[in-house]
Amino acid sequence: MNKRLQKKYLACPYAIWMAGFIIIPLLMVVYYGLTNRSGAFTLNNVLAIASPEHFKALCLSLLLSLISTVLCLLIAYPLALILRRRNIGHGSFIVFIFILPMWMNFLLRTLAWQTLLEKNGVINGILNMLHLPNIAIINTPAAIVLGMVYNFLPFMVLPLYNVLAKIDDNILFAAKDLGADNIQTFIRIIFPLSIPGVISGITMVFIPALTTFVISNLLGGSKILLIGNVIEQEFTKGSNWNLGSGLSLVLMIFILLSMGLLAKYDKNGEGNAF
Repeated sequence: MNKRLQKKYLACPYAIWMAGFIIIPLLMVVYYGLTNRSGAFTLNNVLAIASPEHFKALCLSLLLSLISTVLCLLIAYPLALILRRRNIGHGSFIVFIFILPMWMNFLLRTLAWQTLLEKNGVINGILNMLHLPNIAIINTPAAIVLGMVYNFLPFMVLPLYNVLAKIDDNILFAAKDLGADNIQTFIRIIFPLSIPGVISGITMVFIPALTTFVISNLLGGSKILLIGNVIEQEFTKGSNWNLGSGLSLVLMIFILLSMGLLAKYDKNGEGNAF
């Protein structure tokens, strides 16, 4: 048996894992989404996204996800530039600080913000001590956006930093020698070269923000329904797997579009920081 064939056998455990926990569940979602309770083929589960309540939840999810993604990009890009200009390596303590929150349980991180933002929470307690007016942000879309930005910001910072760190300083020096100022250098050189990281970061933030239901449950007080909440309720409370799977297929369309966008602009995986 040659070495090449032996290496292929080493991939068998991963192939079994993919089949059992990725491919088979996806096939089940497709099956339930395209059939009714009696097992007959139907598109009603998918077309149910056009109903007023479902379409409203989808539009709100898209809006909040878009706002969160833009905020993450506006915060992460300058931060990634600062890390690059200070020649901070991938193994530095500062980069470790950005990765550290990702090691904490996602639910605990969100619960921490619930404790901070609630009416009698930590932030309002401090404001009361300072004789300042309280903030009423909990159970609002703003609280959900804040939770999304906090939880998904590292997914924007790391791809951007990974791409910016690979830009050769000699290219920037050449631009300066040719008379380009800082703004021209950024617009014509730095930003175009960082497009793979931007697209990767946008994809890695937008998709989980679009499909989340935990953040909206905890920080929205179950009063603000996103499409993820609707799907979760159909599976857990309504026991309507067919409708939940049909709505999930609609979200898969956005996931596939994002994957296609990432494949087009990041063909070499330059923005992949994980």
